[in-house]
Amino acid sequence: MARKGNRVQVILECTEHKATGLPGTSRYITTKNKKNTPARIELKKYNPIMKKVTVHREIK
Repeated sequence: MARKGNRVQVILECTEHKATGLPGTSRYITTKNKKNTPARIELKKYNPIMKKVTVHREIK
C-alpha cells in the first residue's frame, strides 16, 4: 500500500487552562509535516473558555 505523504493530524491542547484546574478543555485539530517538524509543535491559539490567546501544545 502506498503512503499518502508525511502530513499527519495532531491535536493541540491549551497548557494554561490545564494548569488552572478549571472544568473543560480547549483543543484544536491541525496537520503537520512530520518530516519537517518531528518535534511537538506549540502554537498560540484562542481559548474561548479563558477568553484570551494562550499557548497550545501538541498532545499524543
